[in-house]
Amino acid sequence: MSRRHRRILIWSAAVVAATVIAGGLTAMARKDSSRTPLPGDEVTGLTDSLARKIPADHPKVSFQDVTDSSGIRFRHFHGQRSSLLVEDMGSGAGWADFDNDGDLDLFVANIAGPFTLKGDEVAQSPAGCALYRNKGDGTFEDVSAQFGLDVRLIGMGVSWGDYDDDGDLDLYLTANGPNHLFRNDGDHFTDVSRAAGVDDGRFGAGAAWADYDRDGDLDLYLANYVQFTYTKANRDRLPEQLKGELPYTLNPSSYPPEKNLLYRNNGDGTFTDAAGAAGCADSDGRGMAVSWLDFNGDGWLDLYVANDVSKNGVYLNGGDGTFKDIGASSLAADYRGAMGLAVGDPDNDGDLDMFVTHWIAQENGLLDNQRFSFGKERSDGRILFMDFADARGLGQISLDTIGWGTAFLDYDNDNRLDLFVVNGSTFEMTEDTRQLVPMRQFMFWNRGRVGFFEVGPVSGEFFSQMYVGRGAAFGDYDNDGDVDVFVVVHGGAGILLSNDGGNRNHWLKLRLRQPKTNRFAVGALVRVLTGKVWQTRLVGAGTSYLSHNSLELEYGLGSYEVAERIEITWPDGQKQTLKDVSADQILEIRKP
Repeated sequence: MSRRHRRILIWSAAVVAATVIAGGLTAMARKDSSRTPLPGDEVTGLTDSLARKIPADHPKVSFQDVTDSSGIRFRHFHGQRSSLLVEDMGSGAGWADFDNDGDLDLFVANIAGPFTLKGDEVAQSPAGCALYRNKGDGTFEDVSAQFGLDVRLIGMGVSWGDYDDDGDLDLYLTANGPNHLFRNDGDHFTDVSRAAGVDDGRFGAGAAWADYDRDGDLDLYLANYVQFTYTKANRDRLPEQLKGELPYTLNPSSYPPEKNLLYRNNGDGTFTDAAGAAGCADSDGRGMAVSWLDFNGDGWLDLYVANDVSKNGVYLNGGDGTFKDIGASSLAADYRGAMGLAVGDPDNDGDLDMFVTHWIAQENGLLDNQRFSFGKERSDGRILFMDFADARGLGQISLDTIGWGTAFLDYDNDNRLDLFVVNGSTFEMTEDTRQLVPMRQFMFWNRGRVGFFEVGPVSGEFFSQMYVGRGAAFGDYDNDGDVDVFVVVHGGAGILLSNDGGNRNHWLKLRLRQPKTNRFAVGALVRVLTGKVWQTRLVGAGTSYLSHNSLELEYGLGSYEVAERIEITWPDGQKQTLKDVSADQILEIRKP
């Protein structure tokens, strides 16, 4: 990439909001290869002062590609992509112990093939969704057909939740077209989408379960993307912008946004859309990712929606079934091309922050929750977020990338949350427009007050390769005390990454269970104390991009052999405390 092009990108970041509003940036450049940003270039010019070298004391932890030995044989997409938005957004994955045998299983969504495939062609495609059962020895077996989940569609998002409170996890799968709710019947999954009233047939993207009204059962928020329509005339439109051809059918600004849905659980196996009445339909947003979290610590789960080429949705739960749009006053309603979303407390100050991945030249965002300042809660009660991405080493490095799946995880168990980011271009290769440009992936080590350092180059061969990354799901599938990752590669083989070395430090993994209602305690807030450091986690906050992270809570304890205190605030507000809990164990905690 030329220095001149670098300057163009930096300038683009400064004016991206105006460009996006005009309908602008999210599309593929075809004519000029110098206009296709590639990773690996050294930072020059205005961003030199923000460059960070890998510290000598970086963790000696790596992620090993164990896909082949694991038995996972997943390949995304079949056939030749046809430069349509619905094909290139990719798919997600989700970890869950669907058979309750104590280890995490994996479901991966898939796109059967080009949007123009006919019914018979879709049915015959080898690119079906896949369910992999964990055999407990580091390997998996494909049980998709056996359990009725080898479905073929334009699959997008994955979300696990026990909506019927029978003690096992059910699966919600979003798609372009009807979405699907699969009820877990133990030895089989039954598609109950239509009967349950959740088979919305629009362009479903991210989805997340939570008991937002605290009535004891799980509700579901669905982020819809755009009102996509296909015509051959639109397919052949190649308007020019920034000296490149931008296919009309790959630009989300070509299509109106689609409203979101809030499925309130009726308690009888059916749902009712309450988004309009509740005030959180986010009709102007092109929804990508969604997560529930408590902004202000009042015990009611609030809602954050990451939108592409639209302002993000920020909704405060009023506790009466309604939400208040606080996007403007909170400063968290960014207008960028948002895709992925991570929720966590990387600064260990007791409140939940958010990390949002963005399109090229826009920088990823670290939205730091300003609820606490110098150890004290704000006296004015205002809900406020500040973007500290640049200050903490997460901003300028992402100028040349397009980010998707992401999560906070303590990959070295030193009691600070680190950050994993999956990248992959939406640009087509100049020399072969049938292919998308691959990118390098990021692993950020949290070094405390000085911020994050990108340690991918010393964290395994995976980070030296380039992929068209999309969804990513995070969980400790081998129960060895450190967090592993599954990455969905658009048009390629899925990758299972095993954490090698993260468990050299002490750790603690918690599984929370409640009787009768909300069995997996989604929405419970759990704080763990070691030394003077409190770590805060929320059950169910991990949604990544179109993906679902484990409902288990993982804590790194560093050199401490005992967690001094565990403080649990259950979803109904009841509190529970445990003292002097030994490290290096998986602990199931049941609500008294």
